[in-house]
Amino acid sequence: MRKLLVALDGSARARGVLAAAASLASRTGARLVLLRATSISGELPLEAYASDPDEVERVLAERALVDLEELARSANAMSVVESIRADAGPAWRVIEDVARSEDVDMIVIGAHGYGAIERLVGTVAAKVVDHADRPVLVVRAPERLVA
Repeated sequence: MRKLLVALDGSARARGVLAAAASLASRTGARLVLLRATSISGELPLEAYASDPDEVERVLAERALVDLEELARSANAMSVVESIRADAGPAWRVIEDVARSEDVDMIVIGAHGYGAIERLVGTVAAKVVDHADRPVLVVRAPERLVA
């Protein structure tokens, strides 16, 4: 294996997913591409709605890049990170597109619990698994897998 795409969200489990991917990369000699999919959601502050949508997307991407770099540093994973990306769009589609454009060997993504919305429309991880044209490693309860 030479390159893994690690799709990370802003959840508390992201650190464990990254740690599992970094461990796999260390054992196989692979490099990591860290990715956060960004989108304009209903959770934006009110003043953001008065801003230009391109400006909001730029700010979201910048914050995502900073968050991913901080996460990689705190998880001691920078030594295996090749690049860090923040792309706008529906998460599962962004993950698929980046996996192809970066020509990764595997996608690593975290599994989350099923809430009411996820039961109705499906989780990002399920959509990635359903649509992926390459192997997908779904990390469950990563906090139990790493020290």
